[in-house]
Amino acid sequence: MDIERERGITIKAKAVTLRTEKDGETYLLNLIDTPGHVDFSYEVSRTLQACEGAILLVDASQGVEAQTIANAYLAIDNDLHILPVLNKVDMANARPREVAAEIETSLGLDASNILEVSAKTGQGVSALLDAVLREVPPPRGDPDASLRALIFDSTHDEYRGVVCYVRVVDGGVRPGVQILMLGTGRHYEVEEVGIFTPKPRKLEELRAGEVGYVIAGIKALREIKVGDTITERKRPATTALPGYKEPLPMVFCGLYPTMNTDFERLREALDKLQLNDSAFTYTPETSGALGFGFRCGFLGLLHMDVVQERLERESGVEIVQTAPNVTYEVYVKGSGRESDHVIRIQSPTQLPAADRVLEIREPRVRATIMVPSEYIGNMMGLLDERRGVWVRTEYIGPTRVILTYDVPLAEIITDFYDRLKSLSRGHATLDYEMRGFQADRLVKLTILVGGLAVDALSVICHRDIAERRGRALIRKLKDEIPRHLFEVPLQAAIGSRVVARETIRAMRKNVTAKCYGGDITRKRKLIEKQKEGKRRMKSVGSVEIPQEAFLAVLKLDDSK
Repeated sequence: MDIERERGITIKAKAVTLRTEKDGETYLLNLIDTPGHVDFSYEVSRTLQACEGAILLVDASQGVEAQTIANAYLAIDNDLHILPVLNKVDMANARPREVAAEIETSLGLDASNILEVSAKTGQGVSALLDAVLREVPPPRGDPDASLRALIFDSTHDEYRGVVCYVRVVDGGVRPGVQILMLGTGRHYEVEEVGIFTPKPRKLEELRAGEVGYVIAGIKALREIKVGDTITERKRPATTALPGYKEPLPMVFCGLYPTMNTDFERLREALDKLQLNDSAFTYTPETSGALGFGFRCGFLGLLHMDVVQERLERESGVEIVQTAPNVTYEVYVKGSGRESDHVIRIQSPTQLPAADRVLEIREPRVRATIMVPSEYIGNMMGLLDERRGVWVRTEYIGPTRVILTYDVPLAEIITDFYDRLKSLSRGHATLDYEMRGFQADRLVKLTILVGGLAVDALSVICHRDIAERRGRALIRKLKDEIPRHLFEVPLQAAIGSRVVARETIRAMRKNVTAKCYGGDITRKRKLIEKQKEGKRRMKSVGSVEIPQEAFLAVLKLDDSK
């Protein structure tokens, strides 16, 4: 993808089939390349269920990163055989011995078994392929049993419909066969099967153990579910494959078309994108300030950024994005016969009235940060500032440290990653996992523009920083919102109490410029007439809020 090339990261898992020979025998290797970033860990977990082994690639110059450890444990949980490999050993700043010791300390893998390769020069690649053939067990499927194939990914072709990426566990699938989706109960006739080399190549049959694609004339995007099991309609399998645990989006934001007429185009683009990225969710919503749009859920901030960029490129729809927020649990007082209960909200606008809220619980994550020991002080200062709670500190080498903290997710999704990289000069890496919800002193900070609450700018934050954040946000909005022909007051309020206020002054015309001397009452009459016009305009005029104002919430630097 263009975005992957530009950013230098992997976003989507890709499958390829490779033929290799050893001792006169031909072997078929099905390789799936996965992302490494924490926001795309769902891609990794799906891929691991389609594999027997994992090549754990570690950069010989950068060393073990937080995501390395997280993904390695995902592979261990799936009972995969792990081959630890050091890549980029040809680089001048490579330190293979130190990094091998880090792998042994952090993951418990024997350093003497770690292979050294260079993808650039080809050094050690033959030895790696030999190790794969020697150590990774072959598929355990039964080629004579009823067909069972796991859908681990899918994409949409404009002319051929949905293309399913599958791992055939039992039996085989060929064109002309009637297949049945065990999850949805729908059936189709297979038009084409094949493998990726890496370009699609048609085959007569996909057999047990193989990874490839199936095209069956599936037109409706919602008829396919990643994790579903494909079987034969005439001879169906009795049990489905385990499939996948549904991803739980933790970061939410609103996506609205700039032009209201583009609403349906945006819906179609979201449908196609969700087919290719099942970790992304959306539901329609309406905003008083922005009109009709969608409430979208993401696994993290990078995931949100990538989805917005893909939508704009692939659909051509211009989008306004609101500031991101997280899911909260609210303990609500019951009314009448109704008992007290807990609800989940994905937006500050869904927060019940203050007199009904007994407690607000925020999601907390366990953050693992790997950093050179010289930056420990900077990292601890940043985490204390973000209400982090220290858990432990581990040394995995003479110069490398793993810091573990419990931190509110809301403190991570703003500018935390940028500050992390800045304070460590780019050396720190971050990984996190959900730890549940915890009650704290949280309040809703409402932003009013021209006396009207703008739901897309309102946030839930800790009471201790609410006033400071309100003042910072109001000052930022004053710079971002253009001047109008009437005065625009900006306010930040907690409940009914206004904690910050700024005023955007009106654009004025010098109506007395042509009055030279003469009676002063003439000038006063013109000024009063102008004032009356401003009052009338203020009562009927609407304030135009640009996209930059909604993103201002993201760019606040609380440290100042």
